[in-house]
Amino acid sequence: MLSRRMGVQHIEDIEDAVQSALMTALETWTVSGLPDNPSAWLYRVAHNELIGELRQQIGRHRILEENAKEDIGTPQNHPEIFLEGEVRDDLLRMLFVCCDEAIPVESQLVLALKTLCGFSIQEIALRLFTSEANVYKRLGRARSRLRKLPPHTGELSGEQYSSRLPAVHKVLYLLFTEGYLSSHTAQAIRKELCNEAIRLATLLAKHPVGQSPETFALLALMHLHAARITARQDGSGGLLLLEEQDRELWDRQEIQVGLEWLAKSAQGDSFSRYHAEAGIAAEHCLAPSLQDTRWDKIVECYSLLERIAPSALHKLNRAVALAEWKGPAAGLAVLKGFEPPTWLASSYLWSAVLADLHQRCENTQKADFYRDIALKSAPTRAVKELLQRRLWTDMSVNQRRTKKRTTQLR
Repeated sequence: MLSRRMGVQHIEDIEDAVQSALMTALETWTVSGLPDNPSAWLYRVAHNELIGELRQQIGRHRILEENAKEDIGTPQNHPEIFLEGEVRDDLLRMLFVCCDEAIPVESQLVLALKTLCGFSIQEIALRLFTSEANVYKRLGRARSRLRKLPPHTGELSGEQYSSRLPAVHKVLYLLFTEGYLSSHTAQAIRKELCNEAIRLATLLAKHPVGQSPETFALLALMHLHAARITARQDGSGGLLLLEEQDRELWDRQEIQVGLEWLAKSAQGDSFSRYHAEAGIAAEHCLAPSLQDTRWDKIVECYSLLERIAPSALHKLNRAVALAEWKGPAAGLAVLKGFEPPTWLASSYLWSAVLADLHQRCENTQKADFYRDIALKSAPTRAVKELLQRRLWTDMSVNQRRTKKRTTQLR
């Protein structure tokens, strides 16, 4: 709201003012309790902090004059005013502002995730498979672009909303992904991020600028994944493997909502990565057990995904699904001779999959090699514990099989 009223070119001053307001709230509310309208209280304090900062800067008289008569003394005097045709949620609207075509795509994502979604630099680096230094550079480029914008360019045209929609989809996808498998050291799953991503995607789907098959498919994917969140953690908060999850805990109503959005996304000729990924999520949700999962359909979806959105990560996932369908040797065959890009080769995902497949094929030395790399590169304790349980369990099973065969030979 402050960015809309003051101009996005002052985003850094606005961030500082909001941070100051939150610190003031932390000090004040713990003593006097919550105000009747916490959001309006925060807005008022941040607004006053921002005006005070701008008074000390040269060349800001126009902004002061425009806001001099604004009465923000009480929450009641601050109704939300939306212009006709405007996205009726300031955060969603600001996502479109951040996805300015003049800003490189990588910088758009960093700006939105850092400024609007509250991600740390470390979390962004992990999600985008890059270094923290690169994240800082991208953030600097994006903020530099915003500083150059003319005053009050916040009201976007219909054409700008349409052209920026794919980038907004990507931001919401990453926001949900961080909630579903968090890079936060203390939380394996951050349900509040998943809920916020679903809320924003739902707002987008209900607005004319966002009513597209891609938006509907993205919502389907989110709901289908969200249906399994409760079952993905044990009592201590640790992550559970798919085969360890109690399917009775899966939210059937959430699954139904996801399937309805998936059906709606099938209208028209459009087919996106979100359609393919939602199809994979639907197969998992509808399968009565791991053994009864239609892995052939999942492999087909990953093949489609590779064609429409080429990525080494999709190839890796296809290998995993194929291993479940036709055995680990088939999965390894997909990856044979494939040189992963640096960002994937240095990720725990690549080493973990190879460790698992080699172990199941009884290539013990290679399995040990990749397992050690995977455990060392695991980004969080929760992920490391999950890998230890999965990879060591596989090794133990194979060791028992080997011992049994040896006994039989004797």
